[in-house]
Amino acid sequence: MTPLTGLYVPGNRPDRFDKAVATGADLVILDLEDAVPPADKATARAAVAAWLSSARVDCVLQVRVAAEEDLAALRGLTGFEVRLPKVESSSQVDEVAAALPGLPVTALFESAYGVEHASGIATHPAVTRLGLGESDLASELGTRDDAVLDHARIRLLYAAKSAGLPAPMLSAYPAIKDLAGLRADTERGRALGWYGRVAIHPSQLPVIAEVFRPSHEERRWAEEVLTATADGGVTTLANGDMVDPAMVGRARAILARVRD
Repeated sequence: MTPLTGLYVPGNRPDRFDKAVATGADLVILDLEDAVPPADKATARAAVAAWLSSARVDCVLQVRVAAEEDLAALRGLTGFEVRLPKVESSSQVDEVAAALPGLPVTALFESAYGVEHASGIATHPAVTRLGLGESDLASELGTRDDAVLDHARIRLLYAAKSAGLPAPMLSAYPAIKDLAGLRADTERGRALGWYGRVAIHPSQLPVIAEVFRPSHEERRWAEEVLTATADGGVTTLANGDMVDPAMVGRARAILARVRD
């Protein structure tokens, strides 16, 4: 399953783990990095490890790690993926793969250097998804201008697709109450080819899901394309638009999102 909605949960709040799963988010991220104060790191690691050892859920689970101690606490556990922040080299992924062999890794790029080297890192055999840490990247660049962040989004989309990975999910939108802003930014990310978004509050999940849900017009177009191209070659739709086999991939992707 390719997640459409994701939800971060602080690792030091085990009382929220089950509640996060109950929201229906496709992806639940237990955070051992920024969301956890330094004084709570040890108890957060223990809480996350204890919950993972008995969790039985239908959604995708990830743990965002921040230190070697996090990897040590997770050693021997299965049924989750690793979310690795601030990736700038394949050697960082090597360390995770050595400590937690066989676990899929989502590589998060949060610096200009990381974004510029994403294509090589995306080919690492342990990496199954890419992501962008927009807040840290904006701090380094000194701007959150749409054009600047969209450039990074496009670079990561190319890196993911060239490595055979799914389109990345958009990073969390920090203004929890600004649902209109969330919608506008998510729509822009969707237009750039990204799929899905992670959230920091359950109230953001319905907006994200609605933006990425294919419209009636998109579904109808996709169905017409697949029907029209069933025998191969170039043909036209009822409205006169030309279609050919090159459009089949996009049509199938749209209908796959309907099923998701």
